[in-house]
Amino acid sequence: MKKVRKEKKKETPKAAVHKKEQPVNKLFGELKRETKHSILGIISLVAAAVFILSYLDKAGPAGDFINKIFTALFGNGSFLAPIVLLFAAVSFIYSLRPSIVSHTIIGGSIFLISSLGAIGSVWGISGGGYVGYFVSYPLLKFFDLSLSLIILIGICLVSILVMLNMPLKLSFKRSVRDNEDEDEIEESDEETAEAEEKKEKAGSSIKEKLTEKIKNALPKKAAEKEEEELPDLKTDSYVGSARKQKMDFEMPPLSLLEGDKGKPSSGDIKANANIIKRTLQNFGIEVELGEINIGPSVTQYTLKPAEGIKLSRILALQNDLSLALAAHPLRIEAPIPGRSLVGIEIPNSSKTIIGLASLFADEGYKKPDPLLVALGRDVAGKPIYSNVAKMPHLLVAGATGSGKSIYIHAFIVSLLYRNSPENLRFIMIDPKRVELTVYNSIPHMLTPAIIDTKKAILTLKWLTKEMERRYDTLMTAGVRDIHSYHKEKKENNPPMPYLVVIIDELADLMSTYPREVEASIVRLAQMSRAVGIHLVLSTQRPSVEVITGLIKANITSRVALQVASQIDSRTILDMAGAEKLLGHGDMLFLAGDTAKPRRIQGPYISEKEVKNVVNYLADKYKNVDFEDLSLATEQAANGSTQALQINFDEAADDMDDDMYEEARETVIETGKASTSFLQRKLKIGYARAARLIDMLEERGVISQGDGAKARQVLIGNENPESAALEAEADKLLGEAGSKEEQV
Repeated sequence: MKKVRKEKKKETPKAAVHKKEQPVNKLFGELKRETKHSILGIISLVAAAVFILSYLDKAGPAGDFINKIFTALFGNGSFLAPIVLLFAAVSFIYSLRPSIVSHTIIGGSIFLISSLGAIGSVWGISGGGYVGYFVSYPLLKFFDLSLSLIILIGICLVSILVMLNMPLKLSFKRSVRDNEDEDEIEESDEETAEAEEKKEKAGSSIKEKLTEKIKNALPKKAAEKEEEELPDLKTDSYVGSARKQKMDFEMPPLSLLEGDKGKPSSGDIKANANIIKRTLQNFGIEVELGEINIGPSVTQYTLKPAEGIKLSRILALQNDLSLALAAHPLRIEAPIPGRSLVGIEIPNSSKTIIGLASLFADEGYKKPDPLLVALGRDVAGKPIYSNVAKMPHLLVAGATGSGKSIYIHAFIVSLLYRNSPENLRFIMIDPKRVELTVYNSIPHMLTPAIIDTKKAILTLKWLTKEMERRYDTLMTAGVRDIHSYHKEKKENNPPMPYLVVIIDELADLMSTYPREVEASIVRLAQMSRAVGIHLVLSTQRPSVEVITGLIKANITSRVALQVASQIDSRTILDMAGAEKLLGHGDMLFLAGDTAKPRRIQGPYISEKEVKNVVNYLADKYKNVDFEDLSLATEQAANGSTQALQINFDEAADDMDDDMYEEARETVIETGKASTSFLQRKLKIGYARAARLIDMLEERGVISQGDGAKARQVLIGNENPESAALEAEADKLLGEAGSKEEQV
């Protein structure tokens, strides 16, 4: 018999399991957890109605029978049964936690038993029935009546909290919020006014204003979670230096932004966990299931492989797991960094839209770092933040529609919420002309958003000079970086705000002036960290022509959004994974100090929210003059300082020529480049042709002159040497033709 049983198990273990689980899965397997809770809530309401009608003798013979049974068990306290069921219905319908069923059953049972015990202690068996008698008898035997009632009432209160699964403080505050009476609103206003008066008497400071604004401006959903008292914020947390600024900075209100929207739905978690375990067992891989993390966009199932199991075997079964779970795309993280576990990430059927207000209200955003930005939430729903000063530069790449521009806006707003124009300035390069021009009216902008490619090149060159000037300033002050410079309390030190450069579409610049753009970006990325200049590069074309090896080597912090292929993912991160993302802000963040990327759901910020923040800042600082905040000053011979400006018009006169584009196209098409050649083709003078040749050489279109040798065309010609040979051949043929004519 034992052998037969073993053979049967070996033959169809999978089929046997499916036969047992099919009826249950058909009925409840595909239902959401919220749907199941709603069904239980309706059943509880119906049962409560049956008990109430039975108690009132309006339920017929069956109701009389039910009433007799519950009168014998509960006595005069039988009216508590429908009350418990109503509590259970409310708990089921309004609470969507996974463990709410056990909380409700245990809490409701304890409430009913302790209440009947209290009634039985006073009125005996007629009051609490047999249940109340058995509960009250031992208490009355060891304690007197008053102490027994105190114990039983305390148990009743505890059972209510267990059943509703919420703290006493939160329950009280929520009831006050729901009853929006005028008297209560007036009382809350009076309390707020008293608190503000106390703060003014104690000395108003930046941290007190920020804490009060965060409390008052929290969205309802975030406010219900953030009931704990917010910690004190350091005075310099939003200033950026220990040195006091000329004007106090006040954080914009969180009411300008929106909080999280929607709740994630991960389906049947237990069924998915069993499918994962069973699928791996079918291929001879034994695993032990670990914790399950429900994130905004994916649910992560962690598992621990048995000893001797290679991770490559689990990774090879990715398509099989995707087929068994009917989930695509599915991502396997093996191993999870810092843990001896493997993570399997399955997309949620419904996602949570992450709002910046909820991220800014979290504890992690209250760190004193001035360049702290909110990245989003990880696979467990935990808020993730990063310090731009430690990045120190960032590369953002992803396909069209993956959420790249929205992430850039969230990045900018994160910095605007922490810094005044005295402490932070932006330079934004926007070849699209529509993404970053919305910020032109805020005082944080050093110059309006640059939309012209030629001016963008000039800006990068100006940044290089500004970096060198800042290094001279640090050397004069005797400090090694901008943080030490800000800590110095010398009044004669010129201001040195952080400077963040946003380039929205790097591919457009690289396609026009590849060598100049790459050289400027590489030089800034190598040296600008110490002087507070940080680059944020964004592109939707992750190719090696745009994200070159030199750029990747100097910009180690990268954000990869959804891309089309594994090749694009390797171009951005040097590893696969971004092709399996879900889009809409789902991204992999690779920090400079980590070896593996971290999956994060980025925040969503609408155009309306961006305009709200921009209008608020523009209106707030409209009467403030920042002329003394010149970003670049040079020491004249007489000792006076003269402010430098990015004068595009004068620089353009020195750099540009109306005939440049035509000369460039002519040189690329013909493969020839010389002063006399341009004179003949463009019908211009020698001086202008020589100037155009110099410009073409500076911008990397042609090679440097080497004596009598012809210049090589470096753009648009795959083989410059062949072009030079063809030119020499044409010359020889021309000479031969002239000799024949002479003969």
